[in-house]
Amino acid sequence: MSEQAPVALRGLTKKYGRITAVDDVSLTVNEGDVYGYLGPNGAGKTTSLRMMLGLITPTAGEARVFGKDPQRSVEALAEVAGFVEAPRFYPYLDGITNLRLVAALDGNSAETRIAEALDLVELSDRAGDKVGGYSHGMRQRLGIAGALIRSPKLLLLDEPTTGLDPGGMRDMRALIGRLSAEGMTVMLSSHLLAEVEELCNRVAIVRSGRIVYEGELDEMRAAAGLTIRLRTSDDEVALRVLAGRRGISDVVRHGTAPIQFRAADETAIGELSRALADSGALILELAPSAATLEDLFFELTEGEGGAAAEAKRLDELSDPIRGPQ
Repeated sequence: MSEQAPVALRGLTKKYGRITAVDDVSLTVNEGDVYGYLGPNGAGKTTSLRMMLGLITPTAGEARVFGKDPQRSVEALAEVAGFVEAPRFYPYLDGITNLRLVAALDGNSAETRIAEALDLVELSDRAGDKVGGYSHGMRQRLGIAGALIRSPKLLLLDEPTTGLDPGGMRDMRALIGRLSAEGMTVMLSSHLLAEVEELCNRVAIVRSGRIVYEGELDEMRAAAGLTIRLRTSDDEVALRVLAGRRGISDVVRHGTAPIQFRAADETAIGELSRALADSGALILELAPSAATLEDLFFELTEGEGGAAAEAKRLDELSDPIRGPQ
């Protein structure tokens, strides 16, 4: 266990009867990370976060936040702020009054930081309006302002851009980037892979309640290797040349997009080039293409029957008789 890491989970498990929502999850969020916690809907992300914060009791395993157990000590969360699922406010009160209530609960000169937090999330001009009239994106930003008045060392955000329009998503990413640049540790749960790829340096990917990858995003890409992108004057002929060819694997083509495949080595690529020329399919493009987070995510969460297993699990978790909501 990394005793002073912002987050350290070891063997965290949560069962509801015969349904295992979270299964032996272990991960570490280091100081200064922007850490992406990824998985399909229903994979166990929010349940893990609730156990991490001491909101529900794990069936097995343990969580440490800055070295302390949130199940045993409220001090574990003294330097943590954020929200799980969605921030909640009194809709009949204005934004600044809601933040003053949050500050009163927190103490520690939090009220003196309200104006700065509102400015940072660009809500100063709407602070006097009732929250019931806020858009979804404005409530998300107010939630972050409420977190920031605590001056946290760890900011926890669960799907922070859900429901935002493109402009709101851009602004939220920019805000998280600024906070990270200032040294704040951020743990970000999301299913928006482009967002995570832009913001995060480390990720954990969860499938059916289990971690299937944890580590540096760059290392994950490197381990996946490069795919080759191919366009020819006759891609149908090219696909026949590629089929079953020694040293060539994972050939895919979606619609009119370029063909993609993996090659064992440079010799395999050279031999393929000659075979394509002999077939009359002239090469228009033959270039390496680094695997994206989306490629890696679907490989890890849908490979080896993962999609079918996840669908069955989602059905069980949503069934009021067989499993929890």
